[in-house]
Amino acid sequence: MSYLPWAIVALLGYTLVPVLLRVATTGPNAVPSDVAMLITNVLLVGVVGVLVAVTDQPVVPHLRGPKAAYMLAAGGCLTIGILAYYRALARGPVSVVTPIFGMFLVTSSVLGIAVLDEPLTGRKLLGIAFAVLAIYLVSVE
Repeated sequence: MSYLPWAIVALLGYTLVPVLLRVATTGPNAVPSDVAMLITNVLLVGVVGVLVAVTDQPVVPHLRGPKAAYMLAAGGCLTIGILAYYRALARGPVSVVTPIFGMFLVTSSVLGIAVLDEPLTGRKLLGIAFAVLAIYLVSVE
C-alpha cells in the first residue's frame, strides 16, 4: 500500500484529537493535561506493542543499531511536542492552538528540503508560503 492512504487515515484519525482533548481537559471534571497525555499515550503504546508482537518485529536489535540515537532523539522531541500541545489545548482554543501546532508541517518540510536534500520546487515553495499565510490568518484573533 502506498503512503497516501495512510496519510489520509492519519488525517482522519488526528482530526478529532484536539477537539476530544479540549473537551476532556476543560470545564467541569476537567482532566489535567498531563493525566490526559499519560492515558492517551498508554493506549497508543499498548496498541503499538500488540502490533509489534503480532507482526513479530524484533525491537532489541534496533535499540543498539546505528539509527538508535535518531530514534531516541525523535522520541524526546515527540514527548516535548505532545506535552506542550496537550497543555496548550487545555489552556487555549482549538481553532488557534491546532493551526500553530500544525506549523510543524511547514517547518518539517523546510527541514526536509534543507537537511535531507529533498528537492525544492516553485510549487513546494508556494505551498509552504500559503500554509504559513493560512495558519497566520486562522490563528490571529
